Amino acid sequence: MTHVDTAILLIRLCVGLTLVAHGWNHLFGGGRIAGAAGWYGSMGLRPPLVQAWMSVLFEFAAGIGLAAGFLTPLAAAAAVGLMTVAGVVAHRPHGFFVFREGYEYVLMIAVIAVAVATAGPGKASLDHAIGLGGVGWAGFAISTGVGLAGAAALLVTSWRPQPVNP
Repeated sequence: MTHVDTAILLIRLCVGLTLVAHGWNHLFGGGRIAGAAGWYGSMGLRPPLVQAWMSVLFEFAAGIGLAAGFLTPLAAAAAVGLMTVAGVVAHRPHGFFVFREGYEYVLMIAVIAVAVATAGPGKASLDHAIGLGGVGWAGFAISTGVGLAGAAALLVTSWRPQPVNP
């Protein structure tokens, strides 16, 4: 295993396990699924309980997939979709910086996921062990295209933001 493989493994583990932890928190932390659903509903995501469950499932799938290096471009696409929806719905109104609840964090997660899908998961991955390709421009296209298309589909069909009062 080369130093590049080690670097990609560390990035995959950090981002992947962070996504899993986020899903775990939605499922078992604080307000649990009901609390997550209430929060999603307050931002205009409909139906909120379905949105809460789907976010947990996709956070687990994306996180485990990235951490294990399994179906990496699709795992990255799930991360891109999740982070795009979060960025648009929850963070965009607050500007860039995370300390102001901005989209800085979700942008970084999405870009790192695309970078991993483009570079490939490295030798310490399930994809490598079973001989799956899909890296380079194909990994970039899948992670970006599928992720953004999924986010757009969700936003068009399920996001009904409340009008802002002047």
